Amino acid sequence: MIKAHGVHKTYGAGTLEVHALNSVSIEVNEGEMVAIMGPSGCGKTTLLNCLSGLDSIDAGEVFIDDREIQTLSDDQMSDFRARFMGFVFQTFNLLPVLTAQENVEMPLLVSGVSPKEAAEKAFRQLEFIGLPDRAAHKPAELSVGQRQRVAIARALVNDPAIIWADEPTGNLDSQTENEVMDLILQLNKETKQTIMLVTHSEEVGARADRIVRMQDGEIIN
Repeated sequence: MIKAHGVHKTYGAGTLEVHALNSVSIEVNEGEMVAIMGPSGCGKTTLLNCLSGLDSIDAGEVFIDDREIQTLSDDQMSDFRARFMGFVFQTFNLLPVLTAQENVEMPLLVSGVSPKEAAEKAFRQLEFIGLPDRAAHKPAELSVGQRQRVAIARALVNDPAIIWADEPTGNLDSQTENEVMDLILQLNKETKQTIMLVTHSEEVGARADRIVRMQDGEIIN
């Protein structure tokens, strides 16, 4: 599902250059859940962003479902992400003026789904994550764990083949972390979605199918 070879990424220029990724190669099978781990600044988030096409690469190749994403235009890449990928971030990225259901609807509306169908699909997704009674609540009216569940529902609503999650439990207490990971594992098991997540938590990493450890912009195992 995901294949990268010899990926390099450098930020800055001249004496201020930071080599964020140094000839990184990785393969992830369809339906696999992989945790990317390592110290702060080792390149975990950069790798996630480069593999998902959120960030460009300086050298190397990245294939998603046998498509070389470097050959896609910006518009093609945006469309590919919208149809094929879902994203979950540590900071949730929910729009505060919208209700939980309206936040979940957003990817559908952007993709051209009718408002009626988007509302129905979004509510079903909230039912799946166990929050149908919070559909009309805005993010400020939800607990931290509930906000992350809504963010996960938004990532899932387009039925993506791949979910990218950057520290999805980073803001959560241990009990809520376990609840969110239970949900992510349920998704992986029931829908066979490929999941790549960045985490500092050994407990979270241990629940993945495989841990990829990074150091100084390189994969070390």
